[in-house]
Amino acid sequence: MSTQAGDAGRPVARSSQAAERPRSVGEMLDRARAFLDRKGVEEARLDADLLVAHALGVDRLHLLLRLEEPVAEEELVRARGLLQRRAAREPVAYITGTREFYGRAFAVRSGVLIPRPETELIVDLARDHMAGRGAPARILDIGTGSGCLAITLALELPASTLHAVDASGEALEVARANAATLGAEVTWLEQDGLQAAAQGAPWDLIVSNPPYVNPAERETLAPEVRDHEPAQGLFAPEGDEHYWVRTLAQGAPGWLQTGGLMLVELGHGQGPLALDLGQQVDPHARVAQDLAGIPRVLVLGA
Repeated sequence: MSTQAGDAGRPVARSSQAAERPRSVGEMLDRARAFLDRKGVEEARLDADLLVAHALGVDRLHLLLRLEEPVAEEELVRARGLLQRRAAREPVAYITGTREFYGRAFAVRSGVLIPRPETELIVDLARDHMAGRGAPARILDIGTGSGCLAITLALELPASTLHAVDASGEALEVARANAATLGAEVTWLEQDGLQAAAQGAPWDLIVSNPPYVNPAERETLAPEVRDHEPAQGLFAPEGDEHYWVRTLAQGAPGWLQTGGLMLVELGHGQGPLALDLGQQVDPHARVAQDLAGIPRVLVLGA
């Protein structure tokens, strides 16, 4: 226990817990949770668990099995650094370098959009559509980012041929690395997505999670998103949040094979207008809801 000089020159013991080194993994974890909670991090407990586990080089389950073990100094230093980054609102996925999507770990880094669980609905819809098809399918992913959609579809639909396009060379570098790690065969194209769709037509399936946030809403976003994720993956061009839905819907009839399908992810509140835009080219267009009941994916075609 450290001391400091009192008014009369006598040492006074510091009773602050913060001055004492945590004696076990469990104590370090408790302090990590309390620290992120004080900093206003929304999911402080979960984030602390993930970051402490990462500092110790284990998964969350094995972390909980180590609660009574002592903490090494280097583990403590690593954990402190990670927690300070999270307190500054850097996303956990960028800190750990990975995010799970459809049960698989995808590498992510600054400059590449972090995969979201709601995007998994596109995979579910694609699998349902492809079930029972005998012929191999040609699939295009527009705006692939980390490659989570293209790679997942390549692995879930192994008879299909996957093409994925992105205008960002940095994103494609990450996507290629993810494909190599996960063992997926995908053709990657650094190109304008609309051009790729037209040149490669007809497609059996086109999927896209395009940038759909209105730039005017930038300041309403969480700092984790606003200050860290790439603007080109978030914000719709020309200040028009419906730009990609409108453009993709208009292109669908010329790009899709007979019986083909287009799946486009939507932002919160975009369902009604997206459905109207879709039904202008396909009277059978519909909008599928995610698990939270939010209209999430525009479905065009078959």
